[in-house]
Amino acid sequence: MFAIIETGGKQYKVQEGDVLYIEKLNAFEGEDFTFDRVLAVTKGDELVTGTPVVSGATVTAKVEKHGRGQKIIVYKYKAKKNYRRKQGHRQPYSKVTIGKIQA
Repeated sequence: MFAIIETGGKQYKVQEGDVLYIEKLNAFEGEDFTFDRVLAVTKGDELVTGTPVVSGATVTAKVEKHGRGQKIIVYKYKAKKNYRRKQGHRQPYSKVTIGKIQA
């Protein structure tokens, strides 16, 4: 059984026991989080798709930890104009383990 969920503006195909690194959630570490934006879910061999979400379907996950990703460098440069700007960015994430898929 798998489901397709939407969180942080992205879509993920998940199964029970999967570990995901997603956009930071507003939940504490060790807490359970429920995804209610389930776009599709399988029941046996049947695929149920929502318009846009499947009504009554939820996916529960446990928030393992929060962190920040690797630093990326944003460098702006204009030739012959002495314009240079260097800036770093680290995107925050949440590590979650998928628990139960209810459809």
